[in-house]
Amino acid sequence: MKRALFTLTASLMLAAPAFADQALATAKNCMACHAVDKKVLGPAYKEVAKKYAGQKDAVDKLASKILKGGSGVWGPVPMPANPQVSDAESKKLAAWVMSLK
Repeated sequence: MKRALFTLTASLMLAAPAFADQALATAKNCMACHAVDKKVLGPAYKEVAKKYAGQKDAVDKLASKILKGGSGVWGPVPMPANPQVSDAESKKLAAWVMSLK
């Protein structure tokens, strides 16, 4: 019984980063245009993480794009600014996106 509980707990801990801020992304309406692993209106978050992998300033770049919006990086559809997202939330969301593999 203890071993099964340990295995379940360990599995949940390993899965937790993938869902750590999906709730925040949902609450801030990010999931209306994005999904973790497939293109919706905007790119999949895993594709964003792949594109920015290895860039030391990736979290700051993405946090800025979350706040201010952007265009031309992923095609002709612009990403609007998100004034409902605070600076701290944008960094948390960007770090979560970059954690996805």
